[in-house]
Amino acid sequence: MPDLPTPQDDTEAALFSECWDAVLSYADLCTSGSLTAHQLATEAFTLGMREVRAAASTHVRGAGSRTARLPTIPALLTAVRTTAAAWEADGQGHRLDPELRLWLNSGSAARFSGPPLGRPVALRGLRDMQEADAALLWLAEVEALPLPTVARRLGLDPATVADELDQVRVLFRDRCHRAHLDSPMDAQCRSYARLLDAVTRSPTAETPGDLSRHLATCVRCAEAAACLRLHGGGLPGALAGGVIGWGGLAYLERRRRATEVRLGAGRPGGADADDREEGTGRSRVLRGGLLAAAVLLSALALGVSMMPFGGSGDGTAAAQDDRRPAADPRVSRTAVRPTATDSPSAPAASATRAERPPARQKPDPEPQGTSSATHRAGPTSAPATTRAAGCRVAYELDSQWPDGFQATVSVTTDQALTGWEVAWTFRDGQQVGQMWDATVHQDGSRVTATAADYNKAVAAHGTLSFGFLGSWSDGNRTPYRFTLNGSPCAVG
Repeated sequence: MPDLPTPQDDTEAALFSECWDAVLSYADLCTSGSLTAHQLATEAFTLGMREVRAAASTHVRGAGSRTARLPTIPALLTAVRTTAAAWEADGQGHRLDPELRLWLNSGSAARFSGPPLGRPVALRGLRDMQEADAALLWLAEVEALPLPTVARRLGLDPATVADELDQVRVLFRDRCHRAHLDSPMDAQCRSYARLLDAVTRSPTAETPGDLSRHLATCVRCAEAAACLRLHGGGLPGALAGGVIGWGGLAYLERRRRATEVRLGAGRPGGADADDREEGTGRSRVLRGGLLAAAVLLSALALGVSMMPFGGSGDGTAAAQDDRRPAADPRVSRTAVRPTATDSPSAPAASATRAERPPARQKPDPEPQGTSSATHRAGPTSAPATTRAAGCRVAYELDSQWPDGFQATVSVTTDQALTGWEVAWTFRDGQQVGQMWDATVHQDGSRVTATAADYNKAVAAHGTLSFGFLGSWSDGNRTPYRFTLNGSPCAVG
């Protein structure tokens, strides 16, 4: 067993003192006894510090742009996971926790060492940040240290550290959003990418039912959602699970308890009292985060276990729900198109407006026009369709905020369809920004939604549905003159 490395200076000596406790805590989770935990921690600490020193040396020499790397503590925790994997490969797996061994031999563990674009979004987002910003986020969210303590460790102003942390959270979200868009996705995941960005920006935005079902069966999109949703207390769990991997939630609980013990031992008054007050609030947030993360993981496990088909070698590959075919990647014909190259700094206009609290002003539906005149606003290359003998439309305003809204359109048809176009007219000049499960074309106030390739066929007395994000200014009344393949539809 190697000896612990010798600190090179006083700064590194202080770093060793701060990091060893974290490494030993995670190593104890990974092993079956305290002696084995100390051996794993020592070997991992030695490996991790060698890598940290090498990265710092490369940065000092100024070899081009900054090398993406983790802050010291998560880097050392990663070394624990790497060392445990080496033990398993070398026939020493009996010294590890049995559940960890199962995880190490699954596709979940393979993601952390596989192609960079396939790694967890939280890991990529944290690595893409400046090290000082990433360290602030990790110490405050995962290590559960009170902000005055974090400020002292990082040399920050205690009076402004809370504002800096808020800015760093937003920066982390930005990095994770970009990482998610850069990830390899199937058509269904990509069709939900911009909607996922929109609904996670606002603490009051409701998640549409189809997106909720998708998140329940797609591990990677659920991971991205946890990283993008800064409210609700789930960020610590998203960070720990995405960077550490196995045992992330248990590590969070241990660090929270360790912080409470340290703060409880402090004398009343002075900085220790400030730390205790800050720590109490942090503990409440962490408890909420742990609960939110646990619920998310339980939902994922339940959703995947109920899938009617077998899994692949990769235990975390995105599952495909038989009831929802993969979406057409051509989500919209408007200027807003979710692609892997979208800049996270320029999201869709309607998605950006979701940051503001919704006004929740759901207008009363008005009587629809009964004119049989057909207003065809769709593109001239519309697919061949079957005229509907009768149809009924349900227009639901799912959520609304200043200047923006989200709506769902459901149409029940009396006749089987081999293709469809649903059209309507807005009363107040609303504009559709993005549409899913259909392709949109808008000409003035007239909007036409055309079936995607996967949902053209509708059985007699069946229902088709699609949703969209839109913008409004002077009003947001219910649209009128709904038609299905040119035939007027009743509303209700």
